[in-house]
Amino acid sequence: MTPVTADNLTRHELIGLEARISGVSNSCQRNIKGTVVDETRNTLTISRKGVDKKVAKGEASFIFNLDGTLVEVEGKTLIGRPEDRVKKKPKRDW
Repeated sequence: MTPVTADNLTRHELIGLEARISGVSNSCQRNIKGTVVDETRNTLTISRKGVDKKVAKGEASFIFNLDGTLVEVEGKTLIGRPEDRVKKKPKRDW
């Protein structure tokens, strides 16, 4: 399996990665951080100390910790079924 990098994060499996919310429209979801334990088409479930929080992908920005490298991702780019998203080909910058 290909290692997760900043370039392929949006096409990679997110479960198991450390994440935190960097921007969200719902003020109750600010300061959520932990490990991604589940993913659906429109949500990420982040767990910390046994408490799970669901966050809508389309309404938030996420910062993922990749072995000390922090990568910020707009949640809208993550929308889609996980099994389909990992198959997507990257868009070319022409």
